[in-house]
Amino acid sequence: MARPSLNDLTAFVAVATHRNFRRAADEIGTAPSTLSHAMRALEERMGVRLLNRTTRSVSPTEAGYQLLGRLQPALASLDEALDSVAGFRGKVAGTVRINAPRLAAGLLVRSALSRMAELHPDVTVDIVVEGRLIDIVSGGFDAGVRPLGSVPKDMITVLLARPLTFICVASPTYLDRFGEPRTPEELRRHRCIGHRMPSGKLYRWEFERAGQELALEANGTIVLDDEELMVEAAIEGLGVAYVADWAVEAALSEGSLRKILTGWVPTPEEVAVYYPGHRAVPPALRAFLDIVKELRKKEP
Repeated sequence: MARPSLNDLTAFVAVATHRNFRRAADEIGTAPSTLSHAMRALEERMGVRLLNRTTRSVSPTEAGYQLLGRLQPALASLDEALDSVAGFRGKVAGTVRINAPRLAAGLLVRSALSRMAELHPDVTVDIVVEGRLIDIVSGGFDAGVRPLGSVPKDMITVLLARPLTFICVASPTYLDRFGEPRTPEELRRHRCIGHRMPSGKLYRWEFERAGQELALEANGTIVLDDEELMVEAAIEGLGVAYVADWAVEAALSEGSLRKILTGWVPTPEEVAVYYPGHRAVPPALRAFLDIVKELRKKEP
């Protein structure tokens, strides 16, 4: 049996991951018909069916899943090996396009971007703020940022330095007027600032203490879909807000907001930069990922 070429194996991983010849063809820069013929030739060369095809869809067979599982880490390792010598070519340059929610984008601006500008001034970091979870490959992005539990399983992840913890906050003025709730159940008689998610659903407030978990529907007359506006509304004394700790650091240190229900804090959630594992990692993206890793190592 003739050994398949690296190009053929990379193409197979793209098709098996996207489950769509058109999207896979767009990614690797060829025509869908050419890619389809290449996959049939690969199957004939290997003597095993790797893909199930219908007029509407394509999906890996059992053998295809097994091959995909072995190839993804192998190709990622190969990319890392090739990128390890990138520094010998001279300066890293190019553009890194990143899709991230507003909160994570703010954290990158305050931490990673200054380091990136210092080490790699010829790299442009283009961040698009997006609340919805999208397909970063079809959207033309090099990487995305999302809570780890929301990252697609076929992506490679690099954790950010700080996990995300949701907390309840309110202004001193509000607490003086309405009192401070001591348990999550007491929030039912308070003015809560609702959080509408990109899907249109209202976010449920989740609490945890000593293994006991509790989730509540926000009860109030204000509903917002932007975390910065929620913080601003809380500062103005309009109610209790349930927000990420990243978003209220300044307000807490200034005293314009106070943390409440401190004994009922859910488990922190890791946030990660993620990118496809079946394509070559551009040097500019690799440089950005290295800085993310560096910052995590420095975090106490």
